[in-house]
Amino acid sequence: MHPNGISTTHLLRDLWHDLQQPDIYWQLAVLLATLGLAWLLASGLRRRLAGLPDGLGLFQALREQAFPLLAVLLLLIAQAGLAAFINVHVLKVAQPLLLSLAVVRAVHHMLQRSFPRAGWLASIGKALSILIWGWLALYLTGAAAELIKVLESVSFHLGKQEINLWMILNGIVVVMLTLLASLWAASLVESRLMGASQMDSSLRIVLVRVSKALFILLAVMLSFSMVGIDITALSVFTGALGVGLGLGLQKIASNYVAGFIILLDRSIRLGNMIQLDANTHGVVTEITTRYTVLRNLVGVEFIVPNESLVASIVQNQTFTDTRVRVVTSVSVAYDSDLEKALALLEEIARSQPRVLSDPPPRALVVAFADSGINLDLGFWIADPEQGTGLLRSEINLEIWRRFREAGIEIPYPQRDVRLLGTWPQAAPQ
Repeated sequence: MHPNGISTTHLLRDLWHDLQQPDIYWQLAVLLATLGLAWLLASGLRRRLAGLPDGLGLFQALREQAFPLLAVLLLLIAQAGLAAFINVHVLKVAQPLLLSLAVVRAVHHMLQRSFPRAGWLASIGKALSILIWGWLALYLTGAAAELIKVLESVSFHLGKQEINLWMILNGIVVVMLTLLASLWAASLVESRLMGASQMDSSLRIVLVRVSKALFILLAVMLSFSMVGIDITALSVFTGALGVGLGLGLQKIASNYVAGFIILLDRSIRLGNMIQLDANTHGVVTEITTRYTVLRNLVGVEFIVPNESLVASIVQNQTFTDTRVRVVTSVSVAYDSDLEKALALLEEIARSQPRVLSDPPPRALVVAFADSGINLDLGFWIADPEQGTGLLRSEINLEIWRRFREAGIEIPYPQRDVRLLGTWPQAAPQ
């Protein structure tokens, strides 16, 4: 049925009758004038919104919907003003066409905002456009009502509730549109939270995850209620889900709980340099509710379950302070000038741009070894995520150069073999 109580079949019949009347030219003139005025107003609105910041994408959605919505509004005004003088069936047919155009654009915009990096977005958008325009064609020709009756005739019982094919299809569409709207709203919240630079990154991630989960839960409950499914019937499913989490999904559930703990207490944050064991270490590049991604200096990425980060000892080199102490060792001969060697070591460390001046580098005498005197050069850096291998190499190479210029010997292991007495001579043959 048409919103005004006129069936779509009668509407098309009246439209065909109007095409044979002289006032059809007035209707077409009003339609073209209305569309032209809507296009001018939409163009002016788009120019005004073009220079404004649009972090949430709301202005983009308004620019896309401006023309069809303004056209429908102007058509309603023209229909109300001209209905007493001429037939307005052309205007009545144009309204659902423009509303369908607005729905297609709105769905496409929500898909782009909800899945910005999805490669299948174009195909899904085309399929949804075909479905919307196809349903509009069925509606205008009056075939939609007959199709609904056929689908409603195919029914079956699920428990105490009777379900038919129309209810299932209608429910699928409602659930998909509601979930799409919830994901779009969640993307707006995510854009808003990620733009809050004064908020801690871990807290922003927690709020994004929680808001997305709440939006999806609210969308599912709302869509079920709109379809006519009793939400209390889901109690059996939630009970079975709880048993499953307690038995087979215990590890997965513990990882999700541990993920929220990490994000809330901020013990591990993005950019931290952490180490779990001798082989598992790197910079935290991503924290999800189930796992954390570490990337080491050679590009290898470790996917660590969050439970491991909560239940075991984690070495976080940049938890409260990004400064890290690095030590390199060298030996000098016993006849070397130790004070000069220590001064050279500290001077070499200070000449490196990555070495901090506070705390200053310190060279220490560690031990009197067999082949020489062991010295340690300790210095601090503020960027451990850049690695220490290249820095150690540059400092060791400079130590070798400066010690050779200063005449300081770097000894190598030596062994003196002394022969005491003589070996017995073999008896002559």
